[in-house]
Amino acid sequence: MTSTLPCPLRRLRESDLADFQAYRALPELGRYQGWVPMPDAEALAFLRAMAEAPLFKPGAWVQLGISESPAGPLLGDIGLFLSADGTQAEVGFTLAPAAQGRGLATRAVRGALEQLWALTAARHVLGCTDARNTPSSRLLQRLGFQRVAERSAQFRGEACVEWDYRLERPL
Repeated sequence: MTSTLPCPLRRLRESDLADFQAYRALPELGRYQGWVPMPDAEALAFLRAMAEAPLFKPGAWVQLGISESPAGPLLGDIGLFLSADGTQAEVGFTLAPAAQGRGLATRAVRGALEQLWALTAARHVLGCTDARNTPSSRLLQRLGFQRVAERSAQFRGEACVEWDYRLERPL
């Protein structure tokens, strides 16, 4: 896709390495995330790959950066996965603690969803969060996601309850 992403979204880039590594190294931020911190070389390769990855390729994840301006520092990222058949998507998001509490993540996820609806035929988007991750649950609810399932799970060796959320494509 060649269109411009709406602020606060932008493509990841190599120069984001220090910011990316700083927030992804925080244990409290990664507690409920599927990712784990990675060595600089691996993180740099990931940033390079995501800078060039096609948006919304069926069967693949793409990661977008969150920044308050196109040239600003990286403050977080959003992962989007489009199913192989293109009918559903998943979303996940991470925002550095210093950038939280100002509506930035809500604006970024909303912008990512707008791009998804505009560029794919996906009928709905799923979001999954640990029930203890209140900020993520609230963000999903603010955007209109409805909780559709609850299940006991093991995550990183710890018992937890996961909540699944679903957002239908706007008419």
